Amino acid sequence: MSAPSTKSFTDDEIAEVRGRYEKHGQSQVFDYYETLSASEQQSLLSQLSSIKVESISDLLASAQDQHSSDETISAFTGPVGRATTDSALVTKCQSLGMQAIREGKVAALVLAGGQGTRLGFDGPKGLYDIGLPSGRTLFQLMAERILKLTQLASDQTTSTKPIPFYIMTSPLNHQPTKDYFETSKYFGLSKHDVFFFQQGMLPCLTTDGKIILEAKHKVAMAPDGNGGIYPSLQSSGALQDMKNRGIAYLHVFSIDNALVKPADPVFVGYCLEQHADCGNKSVWKSHAHEKVGVVATKGGRPCIVEYSEISKELAEATDDQGILLFGAGNICNHFYTLDFIYDTILPNMGNLYHIAHKKIPYYDETQQTTVTPSSNNGIKLETFIFDVFPWSSRFAVLEVNRDEEFAPVKNKSGSTSDSPDTAREMISALCQSWVKAAGGKVVAKSTETETSSICEIAPSTSYAGEGLEELVKDKEMKVPFRL
Repeated sequence: MSAPSTKSFTDDEIAEVRGRYEKHGQSQVFDYYETLSASEQQSLLSQLSSIKVESISDLLASAQDQHSSDETISAFTGPVGRATTDSALVTKCQSLGMQAIREGKVAALVLAGGQGTRLGFDGPKGLYDIGLPSGRTLFQLMAERILKLTQLASDQTTSTKPIPFYIMTSPLNHQPTKDYFETSKYFGLSKHDVFFFQQGMLPCLTTDGKIILEAKHKVAMAPDGNGGIYPSLQSSGALQDMKNRGIAYLHVFSIDNALVKPADPVFVGYCLEQHADCGNKSVWKSHAHEKVGVVATKGGRPCIVEYSEISKELAEATDDQGILLFGAGNICNHFYTLDFIYDTILPNMGNLYHIAHKKIPYYDETQQTTVTPSSNNGIKLETFIFDVFPWSSRFAVLEVNRDEEFAPVKNKSGSTSDSPDTAREMISALCQSWVKAAGGKVVAKSTETETSSICEIAPSTSYAGEGLEELVKDKEMKVPFRL
């Protein structure tokens, strides 16, 4: 649900809102109504009117039915492609994916509701500058890659349609994100082809299902998890926009991967080649106990098993060749057909919610103020984006090279892993490898006083290493370089 706008409510409208909450056993949200100022009353009513109180009890009941399954966890045995080692597969899938892009059937969507708090950055994570020589932010890298991919597809035909870019924000960062794109002139994309929508929010509840008031005039709300993408796509109009454009395939990924390939034609093409309704791009685990979820099956259905849910024995299990059975790491990089979203996911969304026990700030009548508890006092209802995988009738997995496609930016600069520093180094190493593959020679730092060793090839120059021969073949490229 998006943040409600304040309006003036008539007596009849006030009675209607009160009636809804009383009917569904949530009248306590009006406990302090008579003590509120007129503006506070209108603010509370505006928030309450935006909440689907009718569905709260059903969602809670469904979540309470969720429990640890005793179904057998097995290694995934469905279609698995290893693009990094199969050039024939890459060529075939690239062709299929590019054709779908040219026909205007592919859209890209980034999950960008988070803030840069863990990075020490006060703002939407997508606005974070990871320290590349160009100063490109995460959003800029992705937007420019989409533009370049559109241009690559257009090189072969004049009828190529644009790749629309959908950006899921949160109430906290929605407006700053929109403002940033506006100020940046959408990084060359058409404003018409960038669609912003907000992640859903749900009321926080007591353990017996009562809505918690954070203040006398404010309900405690929390994001509904990244699985909230599905109902938010529908309620925001984004899904209808895709349908109107003729989109058939959706590529979804997280904002914190600096090496992500939006609308990746190889991934899209692989899923099409496999006739998949849902797909997952993965990287192989660096070791048995790397803290990432893995692609597996549970009860014979595809799923993601979190590292905390898998036993030591299963995590370390290998096949006859010594390869991990549970090695396909999940990196939040997914493919869907729009038919799968419409026909399977949306009708079953009520069955996805989980209960998370949390410390939820609440209004304390005795102290006449909002109190932050020291222990869990309530619950949040949330979903995970991969909860829908078991519903797939044809699930496909594409394994790709971590060094080429996965540079997470989660921890502060100076951290030894998943930081801006490690992401920059990965981008630099990949750019150097592209130069070598194109016939160039990479040599040491250009001067003794040069402190940087980061090399950068702009997305406008190359999407995935293509088209560099004219720029670098038989040339010495001194580190650092920028193209």
